[in-house]
Amino acid sequence: MQSLHGRVAIVTGAAQGIGRAIAVKLAEQGAELVLVDQKASSETAAEIGRPAMSLVVDVSSDEGWARIAKDVEREHGRVDIVVNNAAYYPRALVEELTFDTWRRTLAVNLDACFLSAKHFVPVMRTRKWGRVVNISSNSIGTNSKGVSHYMASKMGILGFTRGLANEVGDDGITVNAVLPAITNTAATAAMPDDAKRSVWQQQAIQRFAEPTDIAGPVAFLCGNDAAFITGQSIVVDGGMYKIS
Repeated sequence: MQSLHGRVAIVTGAAQGIGRAIAVKLAEQGAELVLVDQKASSETAAEIGRPAMSLVVDVSSDEGWARIAKDVEREHGRVDIVVNNAAYYPRALVEELTFDTWRRTLAVNLDACFLSAKHFVPVMRTRKWGRVVNISSNSIGTNSKGVSHYMASKMGILGFTRGLANEVGDDGITVNAVLPAITNTAATAAMPDDAKRSVWQQQAIQRFAEPTDIAGPVAFLCGNDAAFITGQSIVVDGGMYKIS
Protein backbone atom coordinates (compact mmCIF):
# COMPACT_ATOMS: atom_id res chain seq x y z
CA MET A 1 0.00 0.00 0.00
CA GLN A 2 1.55 3.27 -1.17
CA SER A 3 0.09 5.42 1.63
CA LEU A 4 3.06 7.83 1.49
CA HIS A 5 3.21 8.15 -2.29
CA GLY A 6 4.59 11.56 -3.25
CA ARG A 7 5.86 12.40 0.23
CA VAL A 8 9.49 13.38 0.78
CA ALA A 9 11.02 11.91 3.95
CA ILE A 10 14.31 12.59 5.74
CA VAL A 11 15.65 9.80 7.96
CA THR A 12 18.79 10.44 9.99
CA GLY A 13 21.09 7.64 11.07
CA ALA A 14 19.91 5.87 7.92
CA ALA A 15 23.05 3.89 7.11
CA GLN A 16 22.27 0.98 9.40
CA GLY A 17 20.10 -0.47 12.14
CA ILE A 18 16.79 1.14 13.07
CA GLY A 19 17.32 4.08 10.72
CA ARG A 20 17.85 1.78 7.77
CA ALA A 21 14.72 -0.22 8.60
CA ILE A 22 12.67 2.98 8.91
CA ALA A 23 13.92 4.30 5.57
CA VAL A 24 13.12 1.03 3.80
CA LYS A 25 9.64 0.91 5.36
CA LEU A 26 8.82 4.47 4.32
CA ALA A 27 10.07 3.73 0.81
CA GLU A 28 7.85 0.64 0.64
CA GLN A 29 4.92 2.94 1.36
CA GLY A 30 5.87 5.20 -1.52
CA ALA A 31 7.94 7.99 0.08
CA GLU A 32 10.95 9.54 -1.63
CA LEU A 33 13.86 9.15 0.78
CA VAL A 34 16.63 11.46 1.89
CA LEU A 35 19.14 9.31 3.78
CA VAL A 36 21.32 11.20 6.27
CA ASP A 37 24.25 9.74 8.20
CA GLN A 38 27.90 10.35 8.99
CA LYS A 39 28.74 7.77 6.35
CA ALA A 40 27.22 6.98 2.98
CA SER A 41 23.91 5.09 3.22
CA SER A 42 24.69 3.01 0.12
CA GLU A 43 23.41 -0.30 1.52
CA THR A 44 20.15 1.32 2.57
CA ALA A 45 19.74 2.89 -0.86
CA ALA A 46 20.41 -0.48 -2.49
CA GLU A 47 17.76 -2.15 -0.31
CA ILE A 48 15.25 0.54 -1.21
CA GLY A 49 15.79 -0.41 -4.83
CA ARG A 50 15.18 2.95 -6.44
CA PRO A 51 17.00 6.30 -6.38
CA ALA A 52 17.35 7.80 -2.91
CA MET A 53 19.28 10.90 -1.95
CA SER A 54 22.19 10.13 0.40
CA LEU A 55 23.86 12.90 2.40
CA VAL A 56 26.90 12.58 4.66
CA VAL A 57 26.25 15.19 7.36
CA ASP A 58 26.81 15.77 11.08
CA VAL A 59 23.27 16.37 12.36
CA SER A 60 24.49 18.00 15.58
CA SER A 61 25.31 21.27 13.81
CA ASP A 62 23.16 24.04 12.37
CA GLU A 63 25.52 24.16 9.40
CA GLY A 64 24.80 20.49 8.73
CA TRP A 65 21.04 21.03 8.71
CA ALA A 66 21.42 24.12 6.53
CA ARG A 67 23.23 21.96 4.01
CA ILE A 68 20.51 19.29 4.18
CA ALA A 69 17.85 21.95 3.62
CA LYS A 70 19.71 23.42 0.64
CA ASP A 71 20.32 20.06 -1.04
CA VAL A 72 16.77 18.81 -0.46
CA GLU A 73 15.28 22.07 -1.73
CA ARG A 74 17.29 21.71 -4.93
CA GLU A 75 16.35 18.04 -5.41
CA HIS A 76 12.77 17.85 -4.14
CA GLY A 77 11.56 21.37 -3.38
CA ARG A 78 10.16 20.43 0.02
CA VAL A 79 10.17 17.98 2.95
CA ASP A 80 7.02 16.34 4.32
CA ILE A 81 8.44 13.93 6.91
CA VAL A 82 11.43 14.10 9.26
CA VAL A 83 12.48 11.12 11.36
CA ASN A 84 15.21 12.07 13.85
CA ASN A 85 16.84 8.71 14.52
CA ALA A 86 20.59 9.45 14.66
CA ALA A 87 21.98 8.82 18.13
CA TYR A 88 25.17 8.94 20.18
CA TYR A 89 25.42 6.34 22.94
CA PRO A 90 28.68 6.33 24.91
CA ARG A 91 28.47 4.60 28.29
CA ALA A 92 30.15 6.26 31.29
CA LEU A 93 29.43 6.59 34.99
CA VAL A 94 28.97 10.20 36.01
CA GLU A 95 32.39 10.49 37.68
CA GLU A 96 33.99 9.31 34.43
CA LEU A 97 31.81 11.40 32.15
CA THR A 98 33.56 14.33 30.47
CA PHE A 99 31.78 17.57 29.70
CA ASP A 100 32.65 17.11 26.01
CA THR A 101 30.90 13.73 26.00
CA TRP A 102 27.90 15.23 27.80
CA ARG A 103 27.62 18.02 25.23
CA ARG A 104 28.16 15.73 22.24
CA THR A 105 25.43 13.38 23.48
CA LEU A 106 22.92 16.21 23.83
CA ALA A 107 23.95 17.74 20.51
CA VAL A 108 23.44 14.58 18.46
CA ASN A 109 20.38 13.26 20.28
CA LEU A 110 18.47 16.42 21.22
CA ASP A 111 19.86 19.47 19.40
CA ALA A 112 19.29 17.70 16.09
CA CYS A 113 15.57 17.47 16.80
CA PHE A 114 15.39 21.24 17.32
CA LEU A 115 17.56 22.00 14.29
CA SER A 116 15.51 19.82 11.97
CA ALA A 117 12.33 21.56 13.12
CA LYS A 118 13.92 24.99 12.69
CA HIS A 119 14.76 24.23 9.07
CA PHE A 120 11.73 22.21 7.94
CA VAL A 121 8.67 23.11 10.02
CA PRO A 122 8.23 26.46 8.20
CA VAL A 123 7.95 24.58 4.88
CA MET A 124 5.50 22.11 6.38
CA ARG A 125 3.39 25.02 7.70
CA THR A 126 3.02 26.50 4.24
CA ARG A 127 1.78 23.16 2.87
CA LYS A 128 -0.47 22.45 5.90
CA TRP A 129 0.91 18.92 6.23
CA GLY A 130 3.90 17.43 7.99
CA ARG A 131 5.11 14.59 10.18
CA VAL A 132 7.96 14.70 12.69
CA VAL A 133 8.95 11.54 14.54
CA ASN A 134 11.72 11.76 17.13
CA ILE A 135 13.35 8.54 18.31
CA SER A 136 13.79 8.52 22.09
CA SER A 137 14.52 5.39 24.17
CA ASN A 138 12.80 3.15 26.67
CA SER A 139 15.98 3.43 28.78
CA ILE A 140 14.42 6.46 30.49
CA GLY A 141 12.08 4.05 32.29
CA THR A 142 14.65 1.41 33.21
CA ASN A 143 17.41 1.08 35.81
CA SER A 144 20.27 1.24 33.28
CA LYS A 145 23.58 2.50 34.66
CA GLY A 146 26.26 4.56 32.97
CA VAL A 147 23.82 6.34 30.67
CA SER A 148 22.66 9.38 32.68
CA HIS A 149 23.73 11.70 29.84
CA TYR A 150 21.97 9.54 27.26
CA MET A 151 18.82 9.37 29.40
CA ALA A 152 18.88 13.17 29.80
CA SER A 153 19.01 13.64 26.04
CA LYS A 154 16.28 11.09 25.39
CA MET A 155 14.01 12.51 28.10
CA GLY A 156 14.58 15.96 26.62
CA ILE A 157 13.23 14.64 23.33
CA LEU A 158 9.88 13.95 25.00
CA GLY A 159 9.59 17.51 26.26
CA PHE A 160 10.56 19.01 22.93
CA THR A 161 8.17 16.69 21.11
CA ARG A 162 5.25 17.78 23.28
CA GLY A 163 6.14 21.46 23.07
CA LEU A 164 6.53 21.46 19.30
CA ALA A 165 3.29 19.52 18.86
CA ASN A 166 1.49 22.31 20.72
CA GLU A 167 2.95 24.91 18.36
CA VAL A 168 2.12 23.23 15.05
CA GLY A 169 -1.09 21.30 15.73
CA ASP A 170 -3.28 23.74 13.80
CA ASP A 171 -1.00 23.55 10.76
CA GLY A 172 -1.64 19.93 9.83
CA ILE A 173 1.67 18.86 11.39
CA THR A 174 1.99 16.08 13.95
CA VAL A 175 4.99 15.54 16.21
CA ASN A 176 5.49 12.30 18.11
CA ALA A 177 8.22 10.31 19.81
CA VAL A 178 8.92 6.59 19.64
CA LEU A 179 10.77 4.87 22.50
CA PRO A 180 12.38 1.63 21.28
CA ALA A 181 13.84 -1.16 23.33
CA ILE A 182 17.45 -2.23 22.92
CA THR A 183 17.33 -3.60 19.39
CA ASN A 184 19.22 -6.23 17.41
CA THR A 185 21.58 -4.02 15.42
CA ALA A 186 25.31 -3.75 14.75
CA ALA A 187 25.57 -1.60 17.88
CA THR A 188 24.34 -4.46 20.07
CA ALA A 189 25.95 -7.34 18.17
CA ALA A 190 28.80 -7.62 20.69
CA MET A 191 26.43 -8.07 23.64
CA PRO A 192 26.81 -11.56 25.18
CA ASP A 193 23.82 -13.82 24.68
CA ASP A 194 23.11 -13.87 28.42
CA ALA A 195 23.01 -10.07 28.47
CA LYS A 196 20.56 -10.04 25.59
CA ARG A 197 18.47 -12.67 27.34
CA SER A 198 18.38 -10.59 30.51
CA VAL A 199 16.88 -7.76 28.43
CA TRP A 200 14.05 -9.63 26.77
CA GLN A 201 13.22 -11.64 29.87
CA GLN A 202 11.98 -8.35 31.36
CA GLN A 203 9.55 -7.97 28.45
CA ALA A 204 6.07 -9.34 27.91
CA ILE A 205 7.17 -10.40 24.41
CA GLN A 206 10.15 -12.61 25.13
CA ARG A 207 12.52 -11.98 22.24
CA PHE A 208 15.02 -9.32 21.23
CA ALA A 209 13.58 -6.42 19.25
CA GLU A 210 14.38 -6.25 15.53
CA PRO A 211 14.73 -2.97 13.60
CA THR A 212 11.56 -3.75 11.66
CA ASP A 213 9.64 -3.85 14.95
CA ILE A 214 10.44 -0.17 15.36
CA ALA A 215 10.01 0.81 11.72
CA GLY A 216 6.35 -0.21 11.55
CA PRO A 217 5.08 2.13 14.29
CA VAL A 218 7.21 4.98 12.92
CA ALA A 219 5.73 4.51 9.45
CA PHE A 220 2.21 4.49 10.92
CA LEU A 221 2.86 7.84 12.63
CA CYS A 222 4.03 9.26 9.29
CA GLY A 223 0.80 8.43 7.49
CA ASN A 224 -2.69 9.88 7.25
CA ASP A 225 -4.16 7.26 9.60
CA ALA A 226 -2.24 8.93 12.45
CA ALA A 227 -3.44 12.46 11.64
CA PHE A 228 -5.07 12.88 15.09
CA ILE A 229 -2.11 11.55 17.09
CA THR A 230 0.35 14.20 18.22
CA GLY A 231 2.52 15.06 21.19
CA GLN A 232 2.63 11.39 22.16
CA SER A 233 5.46 9.18 23.42
CA ILE A 234 4.89 5.66 22.11
CA VAL A 235 6.88 2.90 23.76
CA VAL A 236 7.85 0.06 21.41
CA ASP A 237 9.72 -2.36 23.65
CA GLY A 238 7.76 -5.59 23.92
CA GLY A 239 6.26 -4.58 27.26
CA MET A 240 9.39 -3.81 29.32
CA TYR A 241 8.61 -0.19 30.21
CA LYS A 242 6.39 -0.09 33.28
CA ILE A 243 4.27 2.92 34.26
CA SER A 244 4.60 3.68 37.96
